Formats: sequence, C-alpha cells, structure tokens
Amino acid sequence: MTRTTTRHDSRRLGYGGAVTIVGAPAGSITIEGWQRSEVDISAEVELRAPSQQDLDLLAAVDTFLIDEDANHIRIIAIGTHDKKFMKQAKNFPKYLIGLPWKVDYRLKVPAMCDLAIDTGNGPIKLSGVEGSIRINALESDADLALTGSDVAVIIQKGTVNFSIPARAWHGLRAEIKLASGNLNVDLMPGFNGDINAEVLRTGEVKNLFSGLEPRERNSIGPRSVRARAGSGGAMLTFTVGDGTIQMGSVGLKQ
Repeated sequence: MTRTTTRHDSRRLGYGGAVTIVGAPAGSITIEGWQRSEVDISAEVELRAPSQQDLDLLAAVDTFLIDEDANHIRIIAIGTHDKKFMKQAKNFPKYLIGLPWKVDYRLKVPAMCDLAIDTGNGPIKLSGVEGSIRINALESDADLALTGSDVAVIIQKGTVNFSIPARAWHGLRAEIKLASGNLNVDLMPGFNGDINAEVLRTGEVKNLFSGLEPRERNSIGPRSVRARAGSGGAMLTFTVGDGTIQMGSVGLKQ
C-alpha cells in the first residue's frame, strides 16, 4: 500500500543566509531563487507498507524536520534509513525498516543565499541562486542553471545538465564532478571564462562550442580540454570518471 501526504511551510531568511537540505533516500529536489527574504517549502512524502497500520507506524518516523537559527534553515529527512535515529524508536517493527520511501521537495529561496544539498537518489533542479552552493548526491539527473558564485557538485552516477545563461561566470569558480554518466555544459555565445574538462577513464570530451581556444599548445584533445572562451575569466572545472562531457551553446539542440 502507498500513502502520500503533502506539507507546506515558510520561514524568514535574510540576505546572505543559508539553506541546508539533507534529503531522504529517494526523491526530487527543485529549488528556485526569488526576491523575497523567505524560504517557501512544499514537500510530498510517499510511504509504502503492507497495511494501513504499518503506514501509520512509518508516518511517525519517516518524515523531515525544519530547524532554524538566526540566518540558517535546515531541512533534514529522518526515518528508517537513519540507524542512529532509529535507536531512539523503541520496539519499532524490524520488518518495516528498509521499506522504500521518498520526499519530493519544491523550494523557493532568496536569490542571494548559500545552499548545501546532501541527498540519495532522485532528480535535482536548481536555478536563479547565486551563493556558495554544495551538492552531493548518490544518483541524480541534475539540471543546474546558474550564473555565478562558488559552486561545487559531486554526483556518483547520472546526468548533469549545467547551463550558464550569462556572458561570464559571476564568482570564484564552478567545479562539477561526476563519477559515471554524462555531463552537458551549455554556454552563452560570446561567453568569457577558462575551462578545464577531463574524462579520467573511459569516454570523451565533445566540444560543440565554437568559442573555445586552447590555453596551451595542444591542450584540446579527445579526453582533456584546457581552453579559454573569449577573454577568459573564472575557472570552470568539469570531471567525469566514465562517460562523456559535451560542451555546446545555450538554446542549441544537440
């Protein structure tokens, strides 16, 4: 049997605040930047169990908490996947531990805020946020449309679509690492920046962006690219263990 519940909440968050999400074992995360000084949270929790009684038991433990202090909001999934947490749940039926459940989050956050996301399996969609951004996921199809600040993404398996809808990266750096899968990078025509792209084991780097020039002699090859776009700028680093890195233009179907 399946039970789905929805929850909505909002919390004040000032300019330059931080949002941390510790995701469930599965579920999607969609985050959009807006101009309000608040975080709007909508979530859908899906549980599965053999009976209604079992669903009632799971609903008491498989959920998420919202914790906040002066300028930091934390959204933390708790439940049967967390061994430390389950030690507090006395006499909880062992046959219910390990059943699949998920949380699908939809958030609107201040455009200027820091984000930290640590999650399991599920798609991630992020746009319109400029801040320190950290993403760590086991498996995800991620769509990231960002224009600046300090970004670090580590995903074990999946597909990452990373687009920069601006003529330059407005920040320190962007670094995306994907152990296995495909990484697609879309840049605006006339983009300015420095790019390092490398496939470590099997696969290739495909360059369909006409504005790249080698930074060094012979520094654009089938598995490694060290290039400059336009007049250069912030460093963008893309690394894939096994798979492909493809660079093209924003809005160009490939």
